[in-house]
Order: sequence, then structure tokens, then C-alpha cells
Amino acid sequence: MTSSFEFNTYPARLSDAERERALKVLRDGVALGRLSHDTFVRRMELALTARHSDELAVLTADLPTESRWSRLVLGTVRAVSGFTERTRRAWQTERLPKLLLPRSNGAHPLRIGRDPANGLRLSHETVSRVHAELSHQGGLWVLRDLGSTNGTSVNGRRVIGAAVVRDGDQVSFGDMAFRLSSPG
Repeated sequence: MTSSFEFNTYPARLSDAERERALKVLRDGVALGRLSHDTFVRRMELALTARHSDELAVLTADLPTESRWSRLVLGTVRAVSGFTERTRRAWQTERLPKLLLPRSNGAHPLRIGRDPANGLRLSHETVSRVHAELSHQGGLWVLRDLGSTNGTSVNGRRVIGAAVVRDGDQVSFGDMAFRLSSPG
């Protein structure tokens, strides 16, 4: 009596790491312009539903993978670029004149602009007559742009309406920049 045993072997299930590598290749492909948005979306859907590694291989076959050497070079360039940018920002921030926040009595906001009636007069051609106001509300300092021509910014971001500011923030009124400092 001969009995035959048949074993069904199924291909190994995809690991999360394999799927993640394929998704990274697809993301890099669209970032480099090698895939259209529609193709990228369709391939991402297929990659997320793939059951075998050969299915992933088909999805990424036409996309070059990043070599170890190119990862090293690009990583070094990113690190150096980030370092120089952080150094430039730190250097500029330290060289800015300080703008001392007024004592927080909350009675009247500090008006900033070219007009002599303002609490802080800045006579520069990029500063509007009534440019901005700084007020203390609910324990926070709020900087409000008053429809200035050249804008008000906090830490490099343009203020639309109002923004909360803190000690150490970089504020700009037109082309005039200051670093906020609290009294005492």
C-alpha cells in the first residue's frame, strides 16, 4: 500500500520591509519625474495589495533603484546643505537688533510704523505709515499686520491677520528685521 502525500508549498508572504522598499522606489520614481501621478497611484494600490515579491518586482522593474554610492553622496550633500542653512540662519538671528517687548499692562497695543504718532516709529521706505501692532492678550503676545504694503513676518513666515510671538522670535516689518526680547 503506497500512500502519497502531497505538500502544497506557497510562496512566502511578503514582509513589511519588502513592501516598504517597493513603495520607496515608487515614491522616488514620482519625485524624479519618472512616473506620472496616475501611474504612481495605480502602482501604489497594486503594491499595497500584492501578495508575492514577484508582483512587487514587476511594479518597480522600470525604475532604477538608488545605489549605495548615490545614497552616500546625496546624504552627504543633504547634511552639508542643512548645516550651512542652519549656520546662516543662526548668524543672521544673532546679528539682528533686539526689539524689547513692552511691559504687559494690556491697556493699549503698541502701534508700529512710519507715522510719528506710533509707539514705535520705523523710518524706512518699506515700512507702512501704520504697519502693525503688538498687544498682550490672555498672557500671550500677538502681532497683527494692519494691511501693510510690504508685509509683516514672524520667523520668515508672512503674517496674515495675526500671529502669536514669543521671546527670541525674528520679526520683520517690510525689510526691517528684529529679534524680540522680553524685559528682564
